[in-house]
Amino acid sequence: MFGLKQTEVVVPHVRSSLLAGAAGATALTVVHQVARLMTSSAPRMDVIGMRALRKVHRFFGRESAGTLHIQALAGDLIANSAYYSLVGAGNRRGIWSRGLGLGALAGLGAVTLPRRVGLGDPPHGQRRETQFMTVTWYVIGGLVAAAVLDAGPPEGQSST
Repeated sequence: MFGLKQTEVVVPHVRSSLLAGAAGATALTVVHQVARLMTSSAPRMDVIGMRALRKVHRFFGRESAGTLHIQALAGDLIANSAYYSLVGAGNRRGIWSRGLGLGALAGLGAVTLPRRVGLGDPPHGQRRETQFMTVTWYVIGGLVAAAVLDAGPPEGQSST
């Protein structure tokens, strides 16, 4: 009953969820990086990532490398891809609400958690416009993940 047929359904769904998560994370990262070039009040979650990496490097007694910004972006892409892939957890009817909810939660967390976890305030983090942009951009990432997953074949159908 739970043999090969279940595996055939689950593996493509996991693959689709991971692909959707990567699309959402990429959209979020692109928006962040383009906006930081366009406005001084843009959210700088890459700075929070670099602070976290410095702490990890210090913990292990290593110097922070000159590639800290690239490492932070790579870490953001990996972590956000995994997070946004949760858009595929559950049935297809809830894809869009999960994308919206995941994005909103991530955005609110990005606004409120850095100080609480010892990473200090995000640059311009007290500005309402920066907080609004932060939440909005994480919601965009969640909605992109939902769109990519929703555009895929229905569960149980292979795209090959």
